[in-house]
Amino acid sequence: MALISKSCEYGLRAAMYVAAQKDREFVSIGEISGELNISFHFLTKILQLLTQHGIMKSTRGPSGGVALAKPPRRISLYDIVTAIEEGELFKACILGLEGCGARNPCPLHHAWAVERKRFEKMFRGATLDKLSGPIALGELRLGN
Repeated sequence: MALISKSCEYGLRAAMYVAAQKDREFVSIGEISGELNISFHFLTKILQLLTQHGIMKSTRGPSGGVALAKPPRRISLYDIVTAIEEGELFKACILGLEGCGARNPCPLHHAWAVERKRFEKMFRGATLDKLSGPIALGELRLGN
């Protein structure tokens, strides 16, 4: 069971991969797709979404690809998740029930509210600059 969608998972992995390529301005989508074993076309759609939200920027041509649109210290995993999931991960009912809330809670509502806040805090505190160093050194992995 995954708490985040495949789109979100791939967007997070791709952004971390790009952040770890510190010596390069743009990274080709083909390279990211190959290194992370993600469908090129699916990845392209995800990266377009991140570009629309100001997290990534892109350019065409032989040296084209994607790059971070702002310094990695200013991009948190929360920014990426909310761009892709439209904030639903930090608002939605864990059981997927419509109208779940304090007035009409599901069986897990109160426990999930506590965990969701912890989860959100972790994602807000995890910035691409904090993660990119260990990724670049091979201490953390992004692929299978």
